[in-house]
Amino acid sequence: MTTPAIATMAKTAASPQSFESALAELENIVATMEAGELPLKESLAAYKRGAELLQYCQAALKDARLQVEVLEKGVLKALADDAGGDDEP
Repeated sequence: MTTPAIATMAKTAASPQSFESALAELENIVATMEAGELPLKESLAAYKRGAELLQYCQAALKDARLQVEVLEKGVLKALADDAGGDDEP
């Protein structure tokens, strides 16, 4: 008997469409595994998929953090340039 979470996992074994969909699938897998009702083979498959999703989410968060850093540097630089321009005649 295959649980709905595992059936969904099998259908979505490809790369997630977004961070949010990956996180939702990961939360679903965790809840299913915590229930402790999966057979060993399905538990291993769920664990593997969860690890893949975790890696995807971590990479997406890292990319977002880097983008924020780039934006902050650009904004801070622009503010510093504007402040310096006021002191000149």
